[in-house]
Amino acid sequence: MMNQLSERIRAPSPDSNLDIFSDGNNQYEESLKNLYAPSCVNYGQIVKIRKSGRVVDKVKRIVIGTPSLSEIETTDVENSNGIFRERVGRLVRKTKCFSKLKCRLEAALKIFQFYWNFMNEMNGKTTPGMAEGIIDRTITWRIFFHTSIKYC
Repeated sequence: MMNQLSERIRAPSPDSNLDIFSDGNNQYEESLKNLYAPSCVNYGQIVKIRKSGRVVDKVKRIVIGTPSLSEIETTDVENSNGIFRERVGRLVRKTKCFSKLKCRLEAALKIFQFYWNFMNEMNGKTTPGMAEGIIDRTITWRIFFHTSIKYC
C-alpha cells in the first residue's frame, strides 16, 4: 500500500514534507522509513482509549519528523470510511450485498469515486473535480449513462 502511495503523490522534500497520521498500528513506521528520508516525513499517531465501547481519551504521539500534536487527527479518514460504508453497500460487513468478487468491488468503487468527484456537489454547488479545475460543470446521471467514451 505504501508503495502505491509513493507512486501516486509528488515526492516529498525537506521543504515540502509528507504529513501522515494514523491510528496506533505500527506497520506504517517501517514502510515510511524505507520509502522516504526522515527529514521529508511528518508521521504522527493517535490512539483512542476506550471503555465500554466509548472513547474516553486520545493519546497523540510523534513518530517521525516534527508534526504538531494539534494536527495529529484521523477524523477525516474516519469520516471518509463512514461515507464509503454508507454509500457503497458492498463495503458494509455482514450484509447480503458484500462483494464476493474483487472485480465487482473495484467497479463499484470506481463508480463511487466518479460520483464523488464529478457529480456530488459540495459547498457552493462545486464538485471536487470542479474545485481542482478538471471539469467546468457538474456531471449528471443522464450524462454519465448516455455519453459515449472515445479512446484515442
